[in-house]
Amino acid sequence: MTQATDHNTDAVENGDVVTIDNYMDKPVVLDVEHVDKWFKLPTEQATGLKQAFINWTKGIKGFKKQQVLKDVTFQVHQGEFFGIVGRNGGGKSTLLKIISQIYYPNRGSVNVTGKLVPFIELGVGFNPELTGRENVYLNGALLGFTPEEVDAMYDDIVEFAELGEFMDQKLKNYSSGMQVRLAFSVAIKAQGDILVLDEVLAVGDEAFQRKCDDYFTKVRQDPTKTVILVTHDMSAIKRYCTRAMFIKDGEVAAIGDRETVSESYTLANLEAIDQENEEKARKALEAGHEEYPNGLNERCPLLRTYGVSPLMLTSADTFRFAVEYQFDETDDFYLAIALHDVRRGGITFDTGARNPQMHMTKPGHHTVYFEMPLDLFNNGEFRLITSLRTPTPGDGKMTDAVAVALDDNACTFAIRDPRNSNYALINNRALYIKPISEEEAEDAAAEQKAARKETADTAADANTVFESGQA
Repeated sequence: MTQATDHNTDAVENGDVVTIDNYMDKPVVLDVEHVDKWFKLPTEQATGLKQAFINWTKGIKGFKKQQVLKDVTFQVHQGEFFGIVGRNGGGKSTLLKIISQIYYPNRGSVNVTGKLVPFIELGVGFNPELTGRENVYLNGALLGFTPEEVDAMYDDIVEFAELGEFMDQKLKNYSSGMQVRLAFSVAIKAQGDILVLDEVLAVGDEAFQRKCDDYFTKVRQDPTKTVILVTHDMSAIKRYCTRAMFIKDGEVAAIGDRETVSESYTLANLEAIDQENEEKARKALEAGHEEYPNGLNERCPLLRTYGVSPLMLTSADTFRFAVEYQFDETDDFYLAIALHDVRRGGITFDTGARNPQMHMTKPGHHTVYFEMPLDLFNNGEFRLITSLRTPTPGDGKMTDAVAVALDDNACTFAIRDPRNSNYALINNRALYIKPISEEEAEDAAAEQKAARKETADTAADANTVFESGQA
């Protein structure tokens, strides 16, 4: 287990808000000690007394033990916004259900001080045959509210959910997004000292998420409220959390400062993707021409991209990678490389379908090495997409280039630099945007105006010559 120690204090005006520097001064409200959890998964079942006896003599129990959590120990203090991250199947949701007393540990203990309210399965208890209004009262009762208390908060719930005109329609006619918005709007009314959230920050559309963001920002500033958040969104961890914990294969892999834990989680993801790509490449090489990875065919049986730099880099670094490919006939191939922004979405740039520097003319098995300076980029996770393309019969325009080989999950890397923003893609370290004087602005405008006039005059002269020739 890694104990992260780097301090990352929050810039807050309210001195009562819990930060990474003062959380130890607050009382412990959640104490998890040496928790183990396993489930019994059925295997071979006896179909009769004879088979049961044979299984017993062979030591076959009819199930195998699947351990989900292993010796998990941590504490959460009052007022903390504590994040839990981990890959799918790592044990995060099981841990939350143990904390919420939905499951019980096979070993260890969980001690909670105060009232705990879980937001684990939004909408549990909703009845699709009832109206939205009726479901508000039903869900309110499940949360412990009296009808009079629901009456008092009903208008606020409807306003937050933005479902006023739909409240008298049956829930089964709601979209999934509308149902989640209604469930979330009811759930946040629950009065508790400890809120347990399992991936509920991503509910609704962008406008509704902004309202949720405002709500959790207020909760974060309340020193009496403690929040435990499970999420895959590292920006949410950095925006809200005082500390975080990384669960890997059921064990605590890192706990402490949110930045360091976020880096540990990101690096583990990158390593897992890298291993998957290595395994995919190994199987492709073993398969020969019988199976073609990445949508390949007999014209190009191999295309593999892998990093030769560390997976975690800063903006001062250069990312180096290699592309291994094979084609068995003389052809007009171009290698195209694109960079996909994993977190923000979209293609950041690409080399083009017919870049002369990427023209691959020699058949056979080759490896080409590349480097890419990272000084332009802010923090994020990025994935390379590589393809081998050839023009279609015809005029051979770039738009006609067809991919005969595609590796759309080639290799992934991350940029983590304390100088960088976590939001915008491109940084301004090279001063692309910089202040200038009024005189400089006027001179530049005059130069642009003169250049446009010169271009227009040249075009007019060329048109006159053309018309004279036609005459």
